[in-house]
Amino acid sequence: MTQYSKSQRTRGQLKFIIMSLIGIILFLVPITVTEDGEKQTTLPVAFLAGLLKDLIGNAMPLVIVIIITISGILSILCSTVLKNKFKPEGLMNNAFNVKIVWLILRILAVVFVWMTYLKVGTDIIYSEDTGGLVFESLLPTLVTVFFFAALFLPLLMEYGLLELLGPIFRPIMRPLFTLPGRSTVDNLASFIGDGTVGVLITSRQYQEGFYSRREATVIATTFSVVSLTFAIVVADTVHMQKHFFYFYLTVIISCVVCALILPRIWPLRSIKDEYSKEVSEEMRTEKLPDNKTALDHGFDMATETGINAPGFKAFFKSGFKTVIDMWFVILPVVMSVGTLATIIATYTPLFAIIGKPFVPYLELLQIPEAAQASETVLIGFADMFLPSILIEGVGNDITLFVVGALSITQLIYLSEVGGVILGSKIPVSIFKLFIIFLIRTIIALPIIALMAHLYFN
Repeated sequence: MTQYSKSQRTRGQLKFIIMSLIGIILFLVPITVTEDGEKQTTLPVAFLAGLLKDLIGNAMPLVIVIIITISGILSILCSTVLKNKFKPEGLMNNAFNVKIVWLILRILAVVFVWMTYLKVGTDIIYSEDTGGLVFESLLPTLVTVFFFAALFLPLLMEYGLLELLGPIFRPIMRPLFTLPGRSTVDNLASFIGDGTVGVLITSRQYQEGFYSRREATVIATTFSVVSLTFAIVVADTVHMQKHFFYFYLTVIISCVVCALILPRIWPLRSIKDEYSKEVSEEMRTEKLPDNKTALDHGFDMATETGINAPGFKAFFKSGFKTVIDMWFVILPVVMSVGTLATIIATYTPLFAIIGKPFVPYLELLQIPEAAQASETVLIGFADMFLPSILIEGVGNDITLFVVGALSITQLIYLSEVGGVILGSKIPVSIFKLFIIFLIRTIIALPIIALMAHLYFN
């Protein structure tokens, strides 16, 4: 470690401890709030997002339209006539100079968002099951969550918390999940908070050179689990609210098993350990120096990070740049990809057809009404709520339990987490996302079925 004066070390330690504690409280410590007379468990960052959502109120649809429209216009300009006018590492170039596929998706997002906002054209695009679902239910939440999550992410990432946890958790994370110890923060933020927050942290860590391409993809596709709030909504939809503890325990067990297996098989295993930026080998490997414990080394590294961490002005400048990046880069992708996916799910038999091969698998696992359940197995790739909605007419508890728990465990759905991954800097294709989704489904189904049979029989 570089030699610093005693006062510098003290300031660095205080900055690291205070700022990291604030970040932990905001992102990782559940709080109980009363909403509509009912007590609910949430996170401070989600609570703040809810307050902002209420404050914006009826103006939210217009805010979304403006964000996506500006993104579309700037993307067209920066990817064509202004292509070479900006600094390569500048915000404008990184956010709006995009390849043709992403440009098309952003232009589609502009078309879809205006059709949905004005309710013009065909209702195939703007109905409550397609564009309306993404525009009215999902994007308002993402706008506010992205604002506070992106603004306060530096508290978790830039003041030493990751440096402290890296050496401590490396002996667990590396052998079990093939991941760096510092990924513990991403994974906790996803499990306790929200999968999109985990993706944001992972994307930033990949850009900073701390995660390889493979590691970033593994974290985003195996730990970006939906929030506890979403899980409660799914459980309520499939009439499992009375069994919620066991229901969510099943989700956690199946997600952990998937996280143990998936990094060791294709396609995740074949992704190269390439880095987007050069970082010191010490930071990347998290190896311990001689005669130092993991805690001592982690604390030393955290102190050094605290000493060099940004001040108040730089903190907010970095946070607001991330907010802009999230709003103008990710929201259009979620709008276009989410709308297209829900259109396919709602108006075509595609997911029902490709779900047919799962009938024998479900019958082998002794899932009642296997034919109807099979129609929901792959439709979750479009949107997490679709399986629970489609299975609502079924009365068997085992089937409802399996479909509901599987829809959460599948994790990658294009209307939110999948769209956010595609819109982030993590280089993974939609094809690979679907393959990972499919393998997750195959692995998780027998675990969830076993848990259901043990509980209900």
